[in-house]
This record gives sequence, structure tokens and C-alpha cells, in this order.
Amino acid sequence: MHRTLKAETARPPGMNALKQQGRFDDFVSQVNDERPHEALAMKTPAEAYAPSSRPYQGLPDIEYPFHDRDILVTACGRICMARRKINVSTVLAGQKLGLTEVDDGIWLVSLMHDDLGYIDLERRTLQTIDTPFGTRVSAMSQVRTVTHVSGSYP
Repeated sequence: MHRTLKAETARPPGMNALKQQGRFDDFVSQVNDERPHEALAMKTPAEAYAPSSRPYQGLPDIEYPFHDRDILVTACGRICMARRKINVSTVLAGQKLGLTEVDDGIWLVSLMHDDLGYIDLERRTLQTIDTPFGTRVSAMSQVRTVTHVSGSYP
């Protein structure tokens, strides 16, 4: 599949981004509407497709009972804390994050069960778990004393 995709759409590449996108669109249309697939009893994916009978309800509301607070990521990928704007990621736009203060001005940021990194309010930055703020965070402040109870998160 990937060899065919590359051969038919990227070798040679389109002259510009619009022409390249057109080549990808043509390929997708051909694969979905014209090429029969052996795994689909020689039907095309368009012939075999059926929409789900269940409507999508979205994700349940996320709660953070073991965190100090929660905060919503803005559409532009920021959170606002103590009148400071901190870039997190546009990927997380609209998501609620949990925050736990682990040292003075340093907050652990979590998404559901996963710890994403640390925010330093002075620097207004989010650092990954692998490279927190060095000596600013004491070893004891990184120890999480509250264990997550199974079933406490959606």
C-alpha cells in the first residue's frame, strides 16, 4: 500500500502543495471508489462502507479528583495561570488538564492518567517529564504520594 501510494503520488512530487494534494485526493478516490479489494470480497471500500448506527457522544467529562485544580486549554493551545499565558499545544485545544503544585511555582500537568510535564510559572514554559527544571524541583517534590484509585477517572 505505502509503496503504491508513494509511486503514484510522490514520485515525482507535484509542482506545488496544491498539485501534490490533488494527486493524493485522486489516489484516495481511486482506492476507495474504483479498486476492488480482495479482503472485501472484491468490493470497493465505498461499496462496503456502512455508517455506524450509534451516534458519537464525544468523550465524557474528565475530572481530576487527586489534583489541586483543573484548567481548560484554549483554542490556540494555551493555558492561563496567575495572569500568565503558557503555550501547551494546539493538539490539546479544548481539553481539560489536571494541575498539581509540586514546588513553589512549579506545577505537574496531567491529561487523564498521563503526566505531560512541568510548568514553571516564572519562565512560562512547559517542560517534558524527562527534562524538568533541574535543581529547582527538589527530589521529594517529584514523589507523588497519592496513588490513583482504579476507576476514579473516566
